[in-house]
Amino acid sequence: MDFQPVLDGFATVFEPINLLYCLIGVVIGMLVGVLPGLGPAATIAILLPLTYGIDSVTAIIMLAGIFYGAQYGGTITSVLLRLPGEASSVVTVFDGYALAKRGRAGTALGIAAIGSFIGGTVSIIGLTFFAPLVAGWALRFGPAEYAALALLGILLVATISNGSKIKAIIAAAVGLLLATVGRDPFTGTERFTFDVLQLADGLDFVPIAMGLFGLGEILYSLEERHRAETIAPAAVADVWPKQADLRRSSGAFARGSVLGFLLGLLPGGGATISAMAGYAVEKKVSKDPSRFGHGAVEGVAGPETANNAAATSSFIPLLTLGIPANATMALMFGALLIQGITPGPQLVDQEPELFWGVINSMYVGNALLLIMSLPLVGLFVRVLRVRAVILAPITALITLVGAYTINNSVFDVGLVVAFGVVGYLMKKFGFEPGPLVLAFVLGALLESSIRRGLLLFDGDPTGFVTRPISGALITLVVIVIALPAIRKVVSRVRSREEVTTR
Repeated sequence: MDFQPVLDGFATVFEPINLLYCLIGVVIGMLVGVLPGLGPAATIAILLPLTYGIDSVTAIIMLAGIFYGAQYGGTITSVLLRLPGEASSVVTVFDGYALAKRGRAGTALGIAAIGSFIGGTVSIIGLTFFAPLVAGWALRFGPAEYAALALLGILLVATISNGSKIKAIIAAAVGLLLATVGRDPFTGTERFTFDVLQLADGLDFVPIAMGLFGLGEILYSLEERHRAETIAPAAVADVWPKQADLRRSSGAFARGSVLGFLLGLLPGGGATISAMAGYAVEKKVSKDPSRFGHGAVEGVAGPETANNAAATSSFIPLLTLGIPANATMALMFGALLIQGITPGPQLVDQEPELFWGVINSMYVGNALLLIMSLPLVGLFVRVLRVRAVILAPITALITLVGAYTINNSVFDVGLVVAFGVVGYLMKKFGFEPGPLVLAFVLGALLESSIRRGLLLFDGDPTGFVTRPISGALITLVVIVIALPAIRKVVSRVRSREEVTTR
């Protein structure tokens, strides 16, 4: 491996403007994590218009900082208020708040900060060495492989995501349908435009993202915060953990780093599932599982390490394959496209400054998180005292103004409002917007790859199966589709066996 581009990436990161925007991104991410409901996906969606006037490397460094900064910000409210600020911090509530009630809130936050730093740093090192290998391997991909990979990514996100699997698949299907609006990429024929001139070039990603994740999340979180009971934050003291706590958490730090890194690579994996898996693993390997839920430091160390490791490693499929692993990465994909950069195997060679600049900025961002997170806990908790009725209208106004400034188009503002209502209704009725956005982003790649593949194979669809890589990916697709049915059959057989044995 040639380390010169890596060193050049550090030179890019340490440019004053990039350091400044890295700091801005991390601070915004922590603030976003503290505010329940307004996650990194919503924030990135709202800030997408701002990236038009910023250098591409600087813009992606800032957005990346928002993403992994939010993972720790959500921990603060989980521990002090029993209120997860971010989905990946849900499991931290179990032991983090229990520690806070015992007067050890500082210990929980300290363990979370150290675990976040270790998990993120280990994952960045893995990203540095592993991403170029994946990019080199992906150079062998043709239309068949990309079609299979895009289909696998959509299905995994739909089936692994939280909530109802049927609802997630419906949302993904709607996303694929929206991706077909506009001109046919091969024939130029207009599809589903209903003679509306603004739809001739298809639906723009930014208004959809800003509506579903920005305005929709604002409306939904405003309603939820109105219903939520007010809890006084726990007092914070002795933030730096004791030696005994660090020794007890050392295994959780190691296991969470590896587990989070691996799960972050998978489409549909991401920080939330990694945190849940990290908690389950720690509970399983513990000599006394009954401690969990009553203030076990491993119950904070494992998930917090895993979710930050996963947040970092999820950049590998985005930057090397051009496949977003989760909804937030889909927004990062859109931000790159806005800058005229197409993520994929060629990115390492064609845009080394951006590739290594973004990766190396995470070293700096993680260090900033560790330095700032502990002293600024009190400041971030005070943010919660800002009334939602004041914060929500300001955020909504910024969203709509940002939507207008993209193309100076009132039609785009209308799209944001329309998709904002759709996003609110989706959240209210249990539909996650993530699968819809991801399917919309991957829809164009899926369609064009399938059609190019059919042209390449003279219309013979078996060509997708006979090629080794695409055949293996399609086999995984079939397994993902059949797995729920297999699980039902196995559970029925086991229940019958239990009845007969009784």
